[in-house]
Amino acid sequence: MSKYILLVFAGACSYGVLSSLVKLSYTEGFNAAQVSFVQALLGAGVLWVVALLQEKKPAPLSVKKWMLLLLTGAAIGLTTFLYYLSVKYIPASIAIIILMQFTWITVLLDWYLLKNTPNARLLIAIGCILIGTILATGGLQAANDLSFKGIGIAFASALFYAIYIVANSKVGKEVPSIKRSAVIVSGGAAAILIINCQQLAGGIPLHVSFFKWTSLLALFGTIIPPVLFAKGIPKIGASVSSVLMVAEMPVAIICASLLLKEPIHRIQWVGIAIMLCAIVYLNINSRNK
Repeated sequence: MSKYILLVFAGACSYGVLSSLVKLSYTEGFNAAQVSFVQALLGAGVLWVVALLQEKKPAPLSVKKWMLLLLTGAAIGLTTFLYYLSVKYIPASIAIIILMQFTWITVLLDWYLLKNTPNARLLIAIGCILIGTILATGGLQAANDLSFKGIGIAFASALFYAIYIVANSKVGKEVPSIKRSAVIVSGGAAAILIINCQQLAGGIPLHVSFFKWTSLLALFGTIIPPVLFAKGIPKIGASVSSVLMVAEMPVAIICASLLLKEPIHRIQWVGIAIMLCAIVYLNINSRNK
């Protein structure tokens, strides 16, 4: 199982660089709808090319499997768009901490929908994550100075992220991982287009800098992670995956500090350390099992 844990962990770390890249793209006049849609479109294109080259005799998918995978993709597409939109209103280092609430949301969904009762090890890890979250935001007093709109949008992205993880753990397991990822990312692109059709009707910026940012976002957001998640999540389950994905947070905060010069206080580092310890605790116990 440790191999699949490592795959999910690496995919989460890849996601961590996205918020800083998006915030940098905003300084050049681009917006969340444009960036998230083209990112998904580029990612889907690359994955489909690889999938078609990899499959000598493509196995047809049933209409039901197509729809389920596309809906799974819609969940991650909405996650991406809402997360990118949230960093317009709140610091990237705070947006990622709110996004991390998908951990306990995923466990609740996994428990309610799939009847996977969380064990004591998982509950301890989640408790540590919630404590770490409070500290990582700078405490309750610091949270009062943040945009409630930004917090709400970031929390909505956490909800869709949880839905994506639960669906990804069950839908289309027998489909080859590259092809599965291609369909999922296509669903994400379609969802972003549908909810932003009016805004995107004005066209896509045809600037070199725009495609520089969207190419980087596609690589780290819609090519590397979906492939790793498609291989890892079905093997280790939604609940364990949700906790491992907390690795995205310290990467995002470090990138925000280095690239965006966002201040990170000592109490926040303490919170990050607690959350990382929860991941290590979960990883060690999974290996022993």
